[in-house]
Amino acid sequence: MFSKESRRNKIRARIRSRVTGTAQKPRLSVFRSNKFIYAQLIDDVAGTTLVSTSSRALTDKSAKSDSSVLVGKEIAEKAIASGIVEVVFDRGGYLYHGRVKALAEGAREAGLKF
Repeated sequence: MFSKESRRNKIRARIRSRVTGTAQKPRLSVFRSNKFIYAQLIDDVAGTTLVSTSSRALTDKSAKSDSSVLVGKEIAEKAIASGIVEVVFDRGGYLYHGRVKALAEGAREAGLKF
């Protein structure tokens, strides 16, 4: 029997074996803590983070799912400003539901393609 964390790490490893980011099409990585949500655009070839943001940086303190949408929109705006329009989505072992889905939909609304 797996604990929640070890189950997520197992799923995360399986996802990461298939999903890699490049400079032209970076990986949109999502990390979700109990209070906040974090998003990064990562170039796995060079091993660098191109753009990052989190709900900690937001001045608007709203519900967690609402702040996830705002984080998605902010990461998309930063990406488009740096010349990135297409990404590969890495849900980080979390289910595509709730805050992770809200972040993805917010990024799509702001013009990011994945």
